Amino acid sequence: MKLPKQSENFPEWYNKVVQYADLAENSSVRGCMVIKPYGYAIWENIQSVLDKKIKELGVVNVYFPLLIPESFLKKEAEHVEGFAPEVAVVTYAGGKELEEKYVIRPTSETVMYDTFSRWIKSYRDLPLKVNQWANVMRWEMRPRLFLRTSEFLWQEGHTVHQSLAEAEEMMMQALKMYEDFAKNYLAIYVIAGEKSNLEKFAGADKTTTIEGLMRDGKSLQMGTSHNLGQNFAKSFSIKFLDKNNKEQYPWQTSWGVSTRLIGALIMAHGDDQGLILPPAISPYQVVIVPIYKNEEERKKVMEEINKMIRPSLQDQNIRYFVDDSEKTPGWKFNHWEQKGVPLRIEVGPKDIEREIATVANRLSADKSELKLSELSKIAELLNSFQSDLLVRNQKFVEENTYQAENMDKLKEMIDEGVSGFYKSGFCGSNDCERKIQSFKTTIRVKPFAAGKQKCLVCGKEGQEVYIAKSY
Repeated sequence: MKLPKQSENFPEWYNKVVQYADLAENSSVRGCMVIKPYGYAIWENIQSVLDKKIKELGVVNVYFPLLIPESFLKKEAEHVEGFAPEVAVVTYAGGKELEEKYVIRPTSETVMYDTFSRWIKSYRDLPLKVNQWANVMRWEMRPRLFLRTSEFLWQEGHTVHQSLAEAEEMMMQALKMYEDFAKNYLAIYVIAGEKSNLEKFAGADKTTTIEGLMRDGKSLQMGTSHNLGQNFAKSFSIKFLDKNNKEQYPWQTSWGVSTRLIGALIMAHGDDQGLILPPAISPYQVVIVPIYKNEEERKKVMEEINKMIRPSLQDQNIRYFVDDSEKTPGWKFNHWEQKGVPLRIEVGPKDIEREIATVANRLSADKSELKLSELSKIAELLNSFQSDLLVRNQKFVEENTYQAENMDKLKEMIDEGVSGFYKSGFCGSNDCERKIQSFKTTIRVKPFAAGKQKCLVCGKEGQEVYIAKSY
């Protein structure tokens, strides 16, 4: 099955990659997806790594109900306004109309914080740090598999602190975790920083983000971490007695990533042949393709695979798959290339006689011979693949980042089809931001080390920001 070219029809390319790589499909419920085994295996690997990192931050896992009383969502005005268009509401259950409607969680701040008001009484109860792996629902008008679906999987961390300084530190710890994960596991070079006022999370004092650039030049928000201030604490009467026996409102954070990261992997690394997966996350890091013409050759090749190759890969803790199906070698090569497996080991009768195997690299498309006695080098090849993929992505971001000194320059680049990150200055005003949005672009991120630069709209002193079209 041949894919459309990225350069000709990126959306169709993306949809076909999801289909041909057997990641997910649309379900019978509008806007929702069925995540298939290979796609879910990627999510499991993401979840496994992040769950360990989350616990290293002193955060413990919990689970809260799927349904939230509608009255809870209305307690924080900015929060309800931000989510109102996306909520799905349960009005009928048990054979009758419900006295109070229930919202299917779009996020869990409200139901969690009502509970926190009963858990927290003293400074000794703080900090409170919990995380939930769950599904959420945000009614999506234009769904796309992994990128925007009405139901998706995610983790949401929620913490409560005695001081603003502690909350700020926690917000940054979570964001740093996401940034490190994106670069060192997903091999995606992200820009970390703060969201603008119109782009921040509904109900937050501050939103920080990691932004990746996809191969069509659009930006993708891959993870966010929020300082919620005392807004929700006041709305939900979360109070504690401090060391002086004085009642105080605590400071809170929330932060999360979702199955959107799988969409990021597809669009940041994929090519016209299909997926390219980083070894750190790929369900299979190596696929072994035995090559033979008859049953006698098959037995000989499989015997050598079981004797030499399997044990070596197992000793190196490498995730692998032996494709001994009845499909042709050419079909298998194409199939596993579309699924993005980093390395392919080909071995046939002549290879066994020479005591070698052929190793194909999905990223470089190079093939090389490796002695069967030197299969311990596979781990090194995977490490190089991982680092090369990050270098490739960083180079792509740098080559597709442009300077936009003013609105005329921004419009000129957009009209000419120049897509990517547009670096410019921004004064911080909502009016100027709305004018930027009128070009169907948004301020994606203000880097933490942002320098001074004049606002592209009004010319006043501002700070450097990255502007882009986005998903």
